Amino acid sequence: MQSPESLVAATLGQGLATGAIMQVFNFGSVNIDIVYRVPHLVAAGETLSSTSMNTVLGGKGANQSVALARAGCNVRHVGKLSRKDSWAREQLAQAGVDVSAVTLIDDASGHAIIQVDDAGENSIILHGGANQTFTGDELAKELAQASVGDWLLMQNECNGLNEAFSLAQSHQLRIVFNPAPMTKDMMNLPLERCEVIIVNETEAASLAGVDDLNAALVVLGKRYPDTRLVLTLGSKGALMYKDGRQVKAEAFSVTAVDTTGAGDTFVGYYLAALMQGHDDEKSLGQACAAAALSVTKQGATPSIPAAAEVAAFFKTGQKPVR
Repeated sequence: MQSPESLVAATLGQGLATGAIMQVFNFGSVNIDIVYRVPHLVAAGETLSSTSMNTVLGGKGANQSVALARAGCNVRHVGKLSRKDSWAREQLAQAGVDVSAVTLIDDASGHAIIQVDDAGENSIILHGGANQTFTGDELAKELAQASVGDWLLMQNECNGLNEAFSLAQSHQLRIVFNPAPMTKDMMNLPLERCEVIIVNETEAASLAGVDDLNAALVVLGKRYPDTRLVLTLGSKGALMYKDGRQVKAEAFSVTAVDTTGAGDTFVGYYLAALMQGHDDEKSLGQACAAAALSVTKQGATPSIPAAAEVAAFFKTGQKPVR
């Protein structure tokens, strides 16, 4: 009997030969982001007036789906929203995301209260809402639409991750996991099944149980030897670690206006580059370029750049005129 790995490889080869298009099933949050612009992030006991307020589509899942779509990938979002917020589903569709698996329900949508200060840094309060109402049967129904070798992208803003991992294995899907926000129960998931894990420095240290970044890479590399570990390093760029090998990409120099959604933009563009057959160096570089462009505009999904814009910036290192 063929192993799951050899069957996936054979299916991918057949897909390339027949021109079949692999797709991403993104099981992720869809949030309503309420964004307040403030002089500085509010301190304990402080009352602070905002200078502006905007309500926009957000959520790590939705952001990453939009990034994938703008990068040219075929992405189907598996999520839930309140019926009152159907406009957010329409915005996903307008961005090129397949929303046939985004269900409208009577419960409140997930939402986030976001502060953005004058330096572009942010602070976020998150409420799960509809993102925390998935059942195993619902996930099974949606992931039954996937083909062997398709990708399953997940974050940690929805319930049902254990069920999703099991379904991914039974359908022989390739898993990309962005365990954010990081919680202790992430250690209980079968992360060795992931083809890619994407974390920032703090998340990597937490996942490894150590404080030093280099030590974290060694620990995680030994624990998940078949997994690409991708670390986002903010102004220091990003790196990929696997089999003791590191590939680094430098960050691009830009003036930050709002860092909200930059990590999600990186995730979407990195996965898109992998699916398009680019090597690790170019995949990291394009993802860093996309993330850099995203921080030059306000908002999460509104700031995610288009593929042509990223390609030009990656090639020249120059910001486009907006």
